[in-house]
Amino acid sequence: VPVSIICSPPQNYPLYIRSVPTENELKFHYTVHTSLDVVDEKISAMGKALVDQRELYLGLLYPTEDYKVYGYVTNSKVKFVMVVDSSNTALRDNEIRSMFRKLHNSYTDIMCNPFYNPGDRIHSRAFDNMVNSMMMQVC
Repeated sequence: VPVSIICSPPQNYPLYIRSVPTENELKFHYTVHTSLDVVDEKISAMGKALVDQRELYLGLLYPTEDYKVYGYVTNSKVKFVMVVDSSNTALRDNEIRSMFRKLHNSYTDIMCNPFYNPGDRIHSRAFDNMVNSMMMQVC
């Protein structure tokens, strides 16, 4: 079951991308990058009503024949995108939301590391382990 996750600051360049399996990785990169435009559209459409919220779960951004694309934005405008196989009917909306919360908490731990420069690619064993366990849960 393919899953791809990206963390992106407001400039929309990837900080972390992970795909399983890796044979269609380029297709996932394309899907994730095109979904960032949908994230921006949803944020601008919602306007200032969501400024007060601490987190912004965008839900299903768009479905394709093969995949479902979900989005999440933090209060600092870091975007998380998750691509899940559309045949996976076991995942419910609240499970996707909790997966994004785990991802957000792990990202916050990385940002609190004094040796991490914000904007650099994420190279963290703890973050990798969390993403791997999340992907195994989905598969």
